[in-house]
Amino acid sequence: MAQPGLFISFEGIDGAGKSTHIAGLAEAFRAQGRPVALTREPGGTPLAEKLRALVLNDAMDPLCEALLMFAARRDHLLQVIEPALARGEVVLCDRFTDATFAYQGYGRGFDLGVLRQLETWVQSLPENPVQLRQPDLTVWFDLPPEVAAQRLAGARVPDRFESQPVAFFTRVAAGYAQRLAEQPSRFARIAADQPVDAVWLKVQQAFVQRGWLTPQGQL
Repeated sequence: MAQPGLFISFEGIDGAGKSTHIAGLAEAFRAQGRPVALTREPGGTPLAEKLRALVLNDAMDPLCEALLMFAARRDHLLQVIEPALARGEVVLCDRFTDATFAYQGYGRGFDLGVLRQLETWVQSLPENPVQLRQPDLTVWFDLPPEVAAQRLAGARVPDRFESQPVAFFTRVAAGYAQRLAEQPSRFARIAADQPVDAVWLKVQQAFVQRGWLTPQGQL
């Protein structure tokens, strides 16, 4: 019998090490015979990538920013995520809606009620409109903003988000913590201020405990 699809999102501020461990998990799942779809938000489709470029580089007010995020997400869900899940694939997504609440809601101070309404509209499942598409697991790489700033110093030209002050990312971290408090069973919080091997071990354990990977997966 074909295995059902899995939807995994990865969250955390830039510098938290998401990309390294997303790649490691993709290798681990493929080694066990699971097809994997790697994607990201905002982005993942030609339209969503165009919207990503606008959001990251063009000045705009918080409402416009939030609307573009959810417009990109809707196209991403319809064109990539839902079809991949229907095929039984493991979808590994670098950021999803938790990032919008953390960055636009808590970082920018945008109305959380509006974000919840947009979440309901955009993520309602066609076959069951009262149910929202949410990740089966969200791996949150929790890193102190000061440490992230040190890791990113001089790495590249920062975008509109990366160039924000440490206080902004402190609010973003609080937003992630609140999302975890509201839906604790959906989250695996990983302390990301550890050596890479230690972080990978914790990530792997989160998937082994849920029966989605065997302990042999390696980074």
